[in-house]
Amino acid sequence: MTSQEIRQKFLDYFKSKDHLIVPSAPIVLKDDPTLMFSNSGMTQFKDFFLGYKTPTAPRIADTQKCLRVSGKHNDLDDVGRDTYHHTMFEMLGNWSFGDYFKKDAIAFAWELLTEVFGVPKENLYVTIFEGDASENLERDQDAYDFWKSHISEDRIINGNKKDNFWEMGESGPCGPCSEIHIDLRTPEEKAKVSGLDLVNNDHPQVVEVWNLVFMEFNRKADKSLEKLPQQHVDTGMGFERLCMALQGKSSNYDTDVFTPLIAKVEELSGKKYTGILEDEKDIAIRVVVDHIRAVSFAIADGQLPSNGGAGYVIRRILRRAISYSYRFLDMKEPFLYELVAVLKDQMGAFFPELEKQGNLVTEVIKSEEDSFLKTIENGLIRVEKLIEQTIADGSKVLPSEEVFELYDTYGFPDDLTRIIAEEKGLTIDEAGFKVEMEKQKLRSKADSAQKVYDWVTLETKPENFVGYDQIESETYITRYRKVENKDGEFYQVVLSSSPFYPEGGGQVGDKGVLENATESFEVLETKKENGLIISLINGLPKDAGAVFYAKANATDRKNSQANHSVTHLLHEALREVLGTHVEQKGSYVGPDYLRFDFSHFNKMTEEELALVEEKVNHKIKESIDLQEFRSIPIQEALDKGAMALFGEKYGDSVRMIQFGSSKELCGGTHVKNTIEIGHFKITSEGSAAAGIRRIEAISGDKSEEYFKNLENQIHELSQLLKSKDVVRSIEKLMEENASLKSEVEALKKEKAKGEIGEWKNAYEQKGNKQLLVKKTSLDAGSVKDIVFQLKKEIPTSVTIILSDADGKPMITVGVSDDLAADYQAGAIVKDLAKEIQGGGGGNPGFATAGGKNLDGLENAYQKALNI
Repeated sequence: MTSQEIRQKFLDYFKSKDHLIVPSAPIVLKDDPTLMFSNSGMTQFKDFFLGYKTPTAPRIADTQKCLRVSGKHNDLDDVGRDTYHHTMFEMLGNWSFGDYFKKDAIAFAWELLTEVFGVPKENLYVTIFEGDASENLERDQDAYDFWKSHISEDRIINGNKKDNFWEMGESGPCGPCSEIHIDLRTPEEKAKVSGLDLVNNDHPQVVEVWNLVFMEFNRKADKSLEKLPQQHVDTGMGFERLCMALQGKSSNYDTDVFTPLIAKVEELSGKKYTGILEDEKDIAIRVVVDHIRAVSFAIADGQLPSNGGAGYVIRRILRRAISYSYRFLDMKEPFLYELVAVLKDQMGAFFPELEKQGNLVTEVIKSEEDSFLKTIENGLIRVEKLIEQTIADGSKVLPSEEVFELYDTYGFPDDLTRIIAEEKGLTIDEAGFKVEMEKQKLRSKADSAQKVYDWVTLETKPENFVGYDQIESETYITRYRKVENKDGEFYQVVLSSSPFYPEGGGQVGDKGVLENATESFEVLETKKENGLIISLINGLPKDAGAVFYAKANATDRKNSQANHSVTHLLHEALREVLGTHVEQKGSYVGPDYLRFDFSHFNKMTEEELALVEEKVNHKIKESIDLQEFRSIPIQEALDKGAMALFGEKYGDSVRMIQFGSSKELCGGTHVKNTIEIGHFKITSEGSAAAGIRRIEAISGDKSEEYFKNLENQIHELSQLLKSKDVVRSIEKLMEENASLKSEVEALKKEKAKGEIGEWKNAYEQKGNKQLLVKKTSLDAGSVKDIVFQLKKEIPTSVTIILSDADGKPMITVGVSDDLAADYQAGAIVKDLAKEIQGGGGGNPGFATAGGKNLDGLENAYQKALNI
């Protein structure tokens, strides 16, 4: 069976068992503050388990893209070193929301594996939860009894809390689980050691293939457990491991999930994959084919590589692949981007985002490869200098601070530094490097660490967002919880009627006040978590159950929604001017400005920018009324021409925003009529990433401020220039300035001519060589011209000029060609530059260095006399 057939058989089986088949959610999570990426199959169903949303069906099945590279679930460092760990993987799952429970879940799993897929029963083992006295949890006898009807009792193994009690995170839904393990060893190996002894012992051929989680409890922040109102089933089967089992392979990488990618790497690199675990070449190939999947899906789902957050994680994964291929596959030019086409052919039918976003994914990866390969080349130069300095200092160990700086500041892989050092007979200060890494982790944790307490529920009233229609409302606090972070102690509150828009869809969350007759609290931010609109306030009310009045900041809301509405008009205008390939790839909508990222491969011309501005402002002046379809079936919205963004997760019903011909699916707040936007002005256009352009712009009040400031500046210029024709006056000044520059240059040359004669006579005879060490205030350009002339005219000479022009120390060294074998200008200037706290370089015949310490020129002068 091919991997495509295996995937389809799984979905078809559960469809036959009355499960609704749903598509994979995006791998990148944009509106979940607790997770960057979807790291398990259940992530997209969290709201159902927590009871915040009603399930679309009581039975669901899917295949979910997952990424495990951060936090509790982090497999990155294991990838490539074994046969089964991956960053990106597929999780096949079936779900029951208050419908069937343990008996049916176990029966479905057994039937699918043994009868549909034909896995020999004698190769299977199952585990159940053995109980845990510390939590008053009993052995899962129900699961044991249900398994007995399918498998012999000696193949049912007790598992501890670590292996057989599944938890979503520090808090949230959880419960006992039953794992299915498969023994893929040869009969000879099985005869020697029983599979019973190898389950959950990290044996590469005795692996967990399916986990059946029985959601019974909710883990609270105080670590206690409470029963969920309904019992659920959450199963996850590793697709790659299932393919390994069904295709009779001993490694995931030998299945057709990976072999087409491996074949392409072999073709491009000229290296042959042998599958040897310890072979660095084979490890590199496994890393490359794994990581290209993770990066490609993340970019297709809208997450571009960047220097922070989820984007940094994606960049790190990609750079790990580039580093391995550079070191062990000798790939010094970009090539990973060529694997995207292979991945598209393999998985595009099941994951249409790869087909749709294929060109963008390819271009972004190629650009990142180009950039990081340059980083490696520049880093190699820095490493060589560090090695030279270490040897010069008489040491055999590269200092940890410098190695860490190469890694942290310049992005140069520490293991590459280690390899180069070893080639030179050196080592790095491993203990010191670990200390620096730990310091960085502690800094990161300190910046992001916060303690979140359990919710205290006050009211059972419905919790509604009323902010589309009003920015003030009478309300109750339905629940609150304390939050502690580096800034202090705060409280998160959920309101029965909230006018505060929660951060999402690019739009910032509302701020404002929550008050009554006796108390007032500042609303610092509003976010959405697990379907709840949560506002952060700077204290806890004395009477949290009292009636409150919630008020969003009216000015900020007015400006934010103007900027949000104008992004829709901007999107439409860009597609009209540049073409329908333009798609939104990210946005920021705040009260002060807007940022809009979109797919386009060329810098926009001034004419294009002007035309886009003109089109947007024309729409604004047309006074187009907002047409809001607050809850409309998604297919109906798409049929009406609404734009859906890739990487966004939409429900069956959506909200559609329409301004004339502009139609988008959007949950943000908007103006009632485009005339409220006022005026639109683009302030910048540039590159956000390969194939992604970024426009920053302003509207409304900020646009008025912009033009008022321009008017004031022109008025001030007019006053300074004593002329109303500012342009002509500046042109005249520029002409005069150019003329004066020419005169100054002429004077410099005359002065330099006078210096040359004097300097020729100032050389000191040192044996059969001549040395000139001279102080001057001439500028760098004049000094360079003179030194080049002197080193040609004065044979067997070394010329050293120390300049203090413009109050900055500068050292220039020239060596005549006939002394090139004995003296190097670069080495001389590097030594002297230490005295002025600077650095520089050049070639053997000419070199310069600048510095910070002007007083150090005297020491450099005395040192130079001894050359």
